[in-house]
Amino acid sequence: MQGNWFRHVLRVRYQETDQMGVVYHANYLNWFEIGRTELIRRLGKPYTEIEALGLLLPVTELEVKFRAPARYDDLVAIYTRIVELTHLRTGFEYEIRRAQPPAHVEPGFAPREESGREGVFPEGEFLVGGKTRHVWVNRSFRPQRLDKMAPDIYRLLRQEGS
Repeated sequence: MQGNWFRHVLRVRYQETDQMGVVYHANYLNWFEIGRTELIRRLGKPYTEIEALGLLLPVTELEVKFRAPARYDDLVAIYTRIVELTHLRTGFEYEIRRAQPPAHVEPGFAPREESGREGVFPEGEFLVGGKTRHVWVNRSFRPQRLDKMAPDIYRLLRQEGS
């Protein structure tokens, strides 16, 4: 399963950098979360609605590969897509890329190519890539089947991931 790439653009803020003007490594994890929550919001389900159902989506696995740094005031594009979806687990893939001005700052899904490839490869200089894996749980952190607890959300994610 490899869904469409979703793009969310942001500008690197001063507080996200270290004394050298380079983005501190832990901020990329925050950007992964931004990409994930904005993708779900764009599908029509803000994360607050998911939590209102008593569902949480904690990270159970994380992989990050650093290639080049983002710097203060850079425009960066966070590309996110669904790469795994079962009744209990959801996996996401991310690419953080330097966006070239003038960057289109509206979030959106990259269109699929007519050739049938999964999605248009994200544009811009590749900075950081990664993956996260999550499990659907209730407020007591007991695993929950998404297809039973929130079938509409499961269908949305399934449709986007295919």
